[in-house]
Amino acid sequence: MRSVLLSLLFVFSLPVAAEEAARTELIRYPQRVTEWDTRNDYFLDVLRLALDKTRAEYGDYVLEPSSQAMTQSRTIRLLADNQELDVLWSMTSRQREAQLLPVRIPLLKGLMGYRLFIIRAEDQAWFDNVRALDQLRELRAGQGHDWPDTEILRANGFHVETSTEYQDLFRMLEAGRFDFFPRALNEPWSEVTASGSDHLTVEEQLLLYYPTASYFFVNRHNAELAERLEKGLEAAIADGSFDELFFGHPVNAYALSHASLGTRRMIKLVNPLLPAETPLQRKNLWWQR
Repeated sequence: MRSVLLSLLFVFSLPVAAEEAARTELIRYPQRVTEWDTRNDYFLDVLRLALDKTRAEYGDYVLEPSSQAMTQSRTIRLLADNQELDVLWSMTSRQREAQLLPVRIPLLKGLMGYRLFIIRAEDQAWFDNVRALDQLRELRAGQGHDWPDTEILRANGFHVETSTEYQDLFRMLEAGRFDFFPRALNEPWSEVTASGSDHLTVEEQLLLYYPTASYFFVNRHNAELAERLEKGLEAAIADGSFDELFFGHPVNAYALSHASLGTRRMIKLVNPLLPAETPLQRKNLWWQR
């Protein structure tokens, strides 16, 4: 009799176990471009934070990188087609928000729009004398061929050299194919170190700025994941853990303490790609210089 009862308990527990297993959500994200590329680290930490905040409501999760590194345009195409990826993080644009479903909370509090330059060290003396946008337009910028920044710079009158390969941009700069490589405020120091070049450095005097935001994006039909990420981010903002991660993350903390922002000359650009829905009115979502 006891064995019969145990068997029945086992049978009735199967749906519960299956339901619990089903609540573990697999979330696939873009693999880093190179082994030394650390740009993903902060965004992955924010993703985990948002998912942890919503575990009680939505269940557990497993994060898995894509099987191979991809260009931005390919990750967007695959996510739009609901293939290989479930989420990506990217600077927003009207086109990207038309293709994908954005979670409109700036993951870097707008820091992506504050740009420092990687340059050849011997060129610093020229940049010391730059006071206006027209002077900077005399030089050639470098960017990824499918980055929104490329369109923004060209719309502001810059000549931009591009590459399909992120790591090639450092070699192109060193070889003189272009003159400066604008990077988000939290990117250039680690990138110069990782490039291994003795000839590249972070420019010391200028700060380029245009309003923009980096968001999580999901497939347009995956409203549940978008809702989960938005709820998780909002919860983290409300309890202070989002700001704690933003200001405490090693890459951001280093940048904010080493950028000498108080002495840099800011040159402002317009961003014709910025969607009207960008939550600029929510001041707590943005970092202020």
